[in-house]
Amino acid sequence: MTTFDKREESFEKKFAHDEELRFKATARRNKLLGMWAAEKLGLSGAAAESYAKEVVAADFEEAGDDDVVRKVMKDFADKNVGQSEHQVRRTMDELMSEAIAQIKSQG
Repeated sequence: MTTFDKREESFEKKFAHDEELRFKATARRNKLLGMWAAEKLGLSGAAAESYAKEVVAADFEEAGDDDVVRKVMKDFADKNVGQSEHQVRRTMDELMSEAIAQIKSQG
């Protein structure tokens, strides 16, 4: 194996590792968002955990965060929770930092 081949393999492994971390952090962020939203919706305990799982599952509908935002905003609208889309997206950003820190502390 040449030095170039080793370097290419190293880059491929790093890319795969980074993608795995991004996936884990996004799933963790969505669970945290689900728990945050559940509290706003007046849910607690098992109902909050179940709702958080629904939020995580919503992320598999399409690429990006719009599917998650759409679900949370619809649920907020249905229950008359006064949160704007901007507030939800800002919370998502804040929770992503927290999710990344949690993932790194486990590794």
